[in-house]
Amino acid sequence: MRCLLSSKCKENALLAVLMYVEMMCNDLDLDKYTYPLVLKACVQLRELRYGRFVHAHVIKNGYALDLYVVNNLMRLYCVCGCVGSVRKVFDRTPVRDLVSWTILIQGYVDNGYMKEGVDLFFEMIDDGLRADERMMVVVISACAKLGDLKLGRELHEYVWSRKLNFDVFLGNALVDMYLKCGERDVALDVFREMPMRNVISWNTLISGLAQRREFKQALSAFNEMQDQGVKPDENTLVAVLNCCSNLGALEVGKWVHTYIDRNRIRVAGFVGNALVDMYAKCGSMDDALRVFRSMSTKDVFSYTSVIVGLATHGKARMALNFFYKMLEIGIQPNEVTFVGVLTACSHGGLVEEGDKLFADMWRVHKLKPRIEHYGCMVDLLGRAGLINEAMEFVENMPIEPDASIWGSILAACSIEGKVELAQHVTEKLVDRESEKDGTYILMSNTYASVSKWRDALEVRKVMKRQKIKKVPGCSSIELDGVVSEFRRRDKAHPRSKDIYAMVEQLTLHLTGTEALSDGSESCMI
Repeated sequence: MRCLLSSKCKENALLAVLMYVEMMCNDLDLDKYTYPLVLKACVQLRELRYGRFVHAHVIKNGYALDLYVVNNLMRLYCVCGCVGSVRKVFDRTPVRDLVSWTILIQGYVDNGYMKEGVDLFFEMIDDGLRADERMMVVVISACAKLGDLKLGRELHEYVWSRKLNFDVFLGNALVDMYLKCGERDVALDVFREMPMRNVISWNTLISGLAQRREFKQALSAFNEMQDQGVKPDENTLVAVLNCCSNLGALEVGKWVHTYIDRNRIRVAGFVGNALVDMYAKCGSMDDALRVFRSMSTKDVFSYTSVIVGLATHGKARMALNFFYKMLEIGIQPNEVTFVGVLTACSHGGLVEEGDKLFADMWRVHKLKPRIEHYGCMVDLLGRAGLINEAMEFVENMPIEPDASIWGSILAACSIEGKVELAQHVTEKLVDRESEKDGTYILMSNTYASVSKWRDALEVRKVMKRQKIKKVPGCSSIELDGVVSEFRRRDKAHPRSKDIYAMVEQLTLHLTGTEALSDGSESCMI
């Protein structure tokens, strides 16, 4: 039986269980070494029914107090998600060791009971046991999910004061915890201090920075990873492609795609979907469609990325065709799919089709519309000039409209010159976002659209009195794989002096050309 289980093959695990049943049928004597093996087979199979059968035999044959057997029983219930059963086995055992506590705590943490798992850790410390590196990884991971920085620092102090081995697993857990708790600099310090790092270490750093929306820093970490000769895996590539999507870093994304092809990584699943999403968000829909069509298997996320991309690029009918194709082959849409579909209808002016698809969300696909979907419908009606219908839709919404929905109404009022309605909507927006500049600017534009210049100027004066400043726009450019961002009068770039000098030269050149052109024309006249 031990030889069968050494391969970690499910077929062999099933054979081990059958061998156990045969031993029972032949009345062969079973000892405390047999039960852990058959329980291990049940763990590999995730087979709770067989496990309970073995548990009954353990009790019947008098091994319910054997620590080795008990720990394997707890591990079975832990893997099968039966936290209550794990706790019962633990509580009924008079003798527990560090393994027992680790399995119990991991059972709680793995099944979503983070706080309870951490509480058990402190209960174990109070019982006089000393945690090892494996347990600390489990507890620190729970702390990361809780986002409790104070607790995280306390656990880090425990690791340091007990002089635990600062191995790669413990280092990865600490980096992840500090990033999720908002302490990027501390996470970077821990990362630099790690005596050894593996690809998971780099993935933890890159993904953690990306989740904090620090995409440029994540790409810098990826570049450093390459400089140190660490080979990225699929998780690394997905995280980097996500950064490229958010930064519009098409050249870096293309480099990743080339790397995938060169290393013969299968373009499917997360990698394929990330590539499609990256190309779509970077404005290269032809490449996105090319990758999509090359994928051997496609799921709802693959289709959703294409639909959202096409909708964003104004290809409404094409996006809907992909949606109907998806339904035709039996892939069920999700909430994000419908955001893309309704956005396509909005950009394409397809009011009737959008109305039908919105109704089908619940009626056909049993998906409850969220605030984003209501926002898409308001935007659809507003873009079509149906402002009264949009207002009626908002008034009949089963959920409270948010600022983005009122913003869509206000934008439509600005286009259509509906001043009175715009004033009413502005009041609602100011109540929700009194410090945001967008509301005032849209109201000012609405007055300007009907030539009410004094009223437009008055809105600007209100902004000035309340010290509301217009948020400056941001533009970005990618050059040699590096994304640089610029704002009005921005001098943060290391070569800002050279940039402004070049802009000045171009301005002088254009001004001189224009003057020469005007002079030439005058002479000709």
